[in-house]
Amino acid sequence: MTDITIQTDSLLAEIRALIEDTRRHVAQTANSALTLLHWRLGERISREVLQGQRASYGEEILPTLSAKLVPEYGKGFSARNLARMIRFAEAFPDPQIVASLAQELGWSHFVEILPLKQPLEREFYAEMCRVERWSVRTLRERIGSQLYLRTAIAKKPEAVVQAQLGQLRSDGRMTPDMVFRDPYMLDFLGLPEGYSERDVEAAILREMESVLLELGSGFCFVARQKRMTVGKDDFYLDLLFYHRHLRRLVAVELKLESFQPSHKGQMELYLRWLDKHERAVGEEPPIGLILCASADAEQVELLQLDEASIRVAEYLVELPPIAVLRERLHRASEHARERAVLAAPEEGQA
Repeated sequence: MTDITIQTDSLLAEIRALIEDTRRHVAQTANSALTLLHWRLGERISREVLQGQRASYGEEILPTLSAKLVPEYGKGFSARNLARMIRFAEAFPDPQIVASLAQELGWSHFVEILPLKQPLEREFYAEMCRVERWSVRTLRERIGSQLYLRTAIAKKPEAVVQAQLGQLRSDGRMTPDMVFRDPYMLDFLGLPEGYSERDVEAAILREMESVLLELGSGFCFVARQKRMTVGKDDFYLDLLFYHRHLRRLVAVELKLESFQPSHKGQMELYLRWLDKHERAVGEEPPIGLILCASADAEQVELLQLDEASIRVAEYLVELPPIAVLRERLHRASEHARERAVLAAPEEGQA
């Protein structure tokens, strides 16, 4: 190979990189501009509708505008899409937040988010989508699996949720409440009748790619049956992960039975050992996740597991109907928030 060939190949690679980078930038810029255009159109039409004197004015204006716009600019300005733009402006009234989100989210992302009725739920999906750069397909799957209602943050008081989402928006920093879920959907493991804890471990290793998708972005597998020697005794942690965003080790214990208070002491031992022997400089303290068949909410609350950096979650090996799951999660979130409100005065008096 001659020197000129090597130089040409090097130059060609550099030119290709410049072209690809520019193409990506142009596509991202165009996508952002289109999303902001949709927001501005929705905001302007919304103001016009509010100024209308007749109740039927809003119903009349969209078909009228659409009939004029579609021949000139295409089907993207149909009456249905104009209605979506209005909902977009109403659901996300702050133009600065929209401008920030539009750098990563396209119009198709917002189309998936807009049908959600709760403002905090919409904001959660939008911010997580921005930070983790979900595709439209991934976003649709996350919404379909009721991710928000399964995430610990949904069980917190509204003010706490707003504060944590604000922190995520300002500096991209996630909290454990945004990472850990309850329940976890493990229906893809294909477990046999009368399965054991070892069966679950083996299935998790076999389906690690799917498991990591369910655990969420940022989880990295470290070890199975991690040996810990304390004095003369050896203990074995079922699974050990590392979370890049939280910058901490995550110890996972699998339990076929319901959660028992004794599980707390076992996990505390593991976390202290990991903190002493495995925690690297600059990392946060390890956190534990106990996956069990079921858990009594009052027991979990009284044990104050959050203070011990321990999370308890159920796992489902068979998916219930979505409507049933959503109702169950809504009920659990409401009860958790009610307990938090009742506990607040007691904490203030302490």
